Amino acid sequence: MTMTMPGSGTGLRDDLVDLDAWWRAANYLAVGQIYLMDNPLLTEKLRPEHIKQRLIGHWGTVPGVTLTYAHLNRVIMRTRQEMLFVLGPGHGAAALTAATWLEGTYSLRHPEVGQNLAGMRELFRQFSFPGGVPSHASPHLPGSIHEGGELGYSLAHATGAALDNPNLVVACMIGDGEAETGALATSWHGSLFLDRVTDGTVLPILHLNGYKIANPTLLARMSRAELDAMLTAQGWEPMYVEGSDRAEVHERYANVLDEAMERIREIRDDAERGLGPRDPCRPMIVLSTPKGWTGPMMVDGVRVEGTFRSHQVPLPNVRENPEHLAQLEDWLRSYHPEELFDDEGRPMDRIARLHPQHLRMSANRAAHGHDSADLQLPCPTDYTLGFATPGTDLAEATRVLGEYLRDALTGNPRNLLFFSPDELTSNRLDAVLEVTGRRWRSRRIAGDDRLSPDGRVFEVLSEHLCQGWLEGYLLTGRHGVFSTYEAFAHIIDSMVVQHAKWLHMAAEFPWREPIPSLNYLITSHVWRQDHNGASHQDPGFIDHVLSKRPEVSRVYLPPDANCLLHVFDHCLRSRGRVNVVVAGKQPALQYLGDDAARLHCERGLDVWPWASSDSERPAEVVLACAGDVPTQETLAAAALLRELVPDLAIRVVNVVDLARLFPPDRHPHGISDEEYRSVFTDAPVIFAFHGYPWLIHRIAYRRPGHDVMHVHGFTDNGTTTTPFSMCAMNGIDRFTLASAALAEVPRLCEQLAPLTEQLTARREAADAYARRYGVDPPEITDWRWPV
Repeated sequence: MTMTMPGSGTGLRDDLVDLDAWWRAANYLAVGQIYLMDNPLLTEKLRPEHIKQRLIGHWGTVPGVTLTYAHLNRVIMRTRQEMLFVLGPGHGAAALTAATWLEGTYSLRHPEVGQNLAGMRELFRQFSFPGGVPSHASPHLPGSIHEGGELGYSLAHATGAALDNPNLVVACMIGDGEAETGALATSWHGSLFLDRVTDGTVLPILHLNGYKIANPTLLARMSRAELDAMLTAQGWEPMYVEGSDRAEVHERYANVLDEAMERIREIRDDAERGLGPRDPCRPMIVLSTPKGWTGPMMVDGVRVEGTFRSHQVPLPNVRENPEHLAQLEDWLRSYHPEELFDDEGRPMDRIARLHPQHLRMSANRAAHGHDSADLQLPCPTDYTLGFATPGTDLAEATRVLGEYLRDALTGNPRNLLFFSPDELTSNRLDAVLEVTGRRWRSRRIAGDDRLSPDGRVFEVLSEHLCQGWLEGYLLTGRHGVFSTYEAFAHIIDSMVVQHAKWLHMAAEFPWREPIPSLNYLITSHVWRQDHNGASHQDPGFIDHVLSKRPEVSRVYLPPDANCLLHVFDHCLRSRGRVNVVVAGKQPALQYLGDDAARLHCERGLDVWPWASSDSERPAEVVLACAGDVPTQETLAAAALLRELVPDLAIRVVNVVDLARLFPPDRHPHGISDEEYRSVFTDAPVIFAFHGYPWLIHRIAYRRPGHDVMHVHGFTDNGTTTTPFSMCAMNGIDRFTLASAALAEVPRLCEQLAPLTEQLTARREAADAYARRYGVDPPEITDWRWPV
């Protein structure tokens, strides 16, 4: 049987009668999206041909989402509070679609889905339908910054959105299944990082409806005392809304939300007057209502409402089963659509007047990037290093970048943040700490270093939190940098996938402005993990990113500090991208002056004439490189070859922008075959690469000369060792590269054996020295480009 809901608000207090009607309207629209192709207002008896042939959607969480949206709207209208809504259970998108259509925003952004009978029919037809819209809160949904297809990131996104948004309340609805993820579990810490004055407020709404897709949820089976203890310890003050009686739940929800908003106002007022604790317990709501509430209670003699069986499609065989078809019609009519929509399919006035007009959550400007401003950045030329000869001076590239980022922060004090899992100083970016502190609002003790309640550096030992906070900050139009050790960037592999997909899909909607790019500084990389060893040796994050949509993904491997400055300046100015910049933090040789570095980075790859010897005749072999350590080893190999075979015509090519290697039909940064051949010639190529060698082969497999390209890179051989031995273990050391180059020059076949034997002996001697003394020999550590 399907429960018949009383119309006209029976048992409700007067000021909630219309709110209940809005809730019923949203639920009706959500059910229609899952089931109906036609007959949207049930103007005739429901027939099988009115039903979609494939029933796809998720009902279980919908009633709690629509209930929450309705009550938030009431609060917005009463308080005039700007509010953003983040929906954690992504499969509840039918609820958000219904809400935004009722508010009129959906039709404004998608005129083909008007607020009328034809529009309602289209709203139903397109949901989870080929050529339609997905069942998640994807970028097509106005007001959304969070898709929720992969669970766990909602509260982190909400916290990031609240940073530097002092007038904003971010209501974040968290599913109790989602709350079992590691990312969400650690996101409860976010309250400890929000400033009471300069940041907005996050209002978590934990929806305890008891079940995941097939199992109970852990939090729903906790006692009240246990749940209170967990949430209070994380800095939250839980307020409970529980029950299944419609009138009682409405009244309780209204009272609790009013109390929560009053508590939020008190916390802010106290902060502005310098009163109250620095880290007060912040209000949150625990909403406990039946899963699939107001839907079919029993189906085929089995309980559905209040169980996991309501998670997706409660009535699965509507077209084939007349009993299910009748139940669906009873279910839809139980909402009394005749009280909610006029004959033309428009929401009745009692529904329409409950929308807060310019404060509609579905029309929030920050959610669409409309308030985003470009950064005011310093000129990278002011920070570049000067030197007389390439390859003779040492510098720490990331330390140089740190000075630029310090001044970038000074010029952008309210829309630029830095995120790092406790590694900012380790990664040589500590110049930033000259003008700000590390965000810390908890207890401090003597000896703490540069902690500040309003610091612009967020360091917490969770890549998930750093990524989630930064994404929320970017999605609402601000800018940021995420610096981390290379091997552990993989922790957020799936998060960057979801963000990249969001960026790609969002670009399809002109009412969404391009948001600032997601900028990674990947350092402490594979080739300089001398003491950490194999656990810290994995350069595969760049493979992962470049496998994503070419319109979005970018990977840069600047060879020195000046190139790093110009690349990062470009990344901070860009929008709608995922930019990965890989640069070492250890002292390394510097190659290009300011102008040369700028031009090299603009081109993305180029010949280095000063390191080449092919000016008089065609190159016999090309030594290519991408990455700072591979560049050093390639140059050392070129110098060795000049010493061993003085008349050998060598061309040295350096690659900064890996996407340049793609054909132009595979990536917008790809160059033509003619340009490619002008750089790499038709000679054999020995390519020393920062990462896994197959990435270069995958990118360039269609390029001319690919059959004579030999890529040397990381082959998953690693341990605790010296920098040179690490290169030798993986075949990118100077002696191996030189040997490989000699083997590709036919005229040297008679000299090949003795020359290779000499190079092998030198490599083995260097490795033996490292094993005996614990450091590389002076001929390696003191090597400079010969003047």
